[in-house]
Amino acid sequence: MTPRLNYFATAPQLMQAMLGLERTVAGSGLEHSLIELVKTRASQINGCAFCIDLHTRDALKAGESPARLFLLDAWREAPCYSGRERAALAWTEALTLVAQTRAPDEDYEALRPHFTEPEIVALSLLIATINAWNRLAIGFRSIPGEAPASAAA
Repeated sequence: MTPRLNYFATAPQLMQAMLGLERTVAGSGLEHSLIELVKTRASQINGCAFCIDLHTRDALKAGESPARLFLLDAWREAPCYSGRERAALAWTEALTLVAQTRAPDEDYEALRPHFTEPEIVALSLLIATINAWNRLAIGFRSIPGEAPASAAA
């Protein structure tokens, strides 16, 4: 696979805005472990090798267990995720696949016992942000393990 272009070098102002959104979402109060699970799960759904590599490495560095990362694609059958994580992963799938799911009421309602309304907004922006990063990395053929120094997705 050959990269198509370096989007950070090509459109630095736009990418700085994207990085600003990334930093804001990261500072929203959602726990780091949940953020990395959501980013990894959305990236799995989208088939973004670059982001799967980046976020599984970040999760491991932050103390996430390899077993939970290995089971993430089958999280519904794995007992190692909390109710909060399960609700977030279901919402991640619903919004990542929104053209098919239409964000079902049951997935939204499952969030309410585990997340405040501001956290639901933060989670939804997290999901939107990782989906945008996936589209950039896939569209421009970013190579796993070769993140530009300024790429903080």
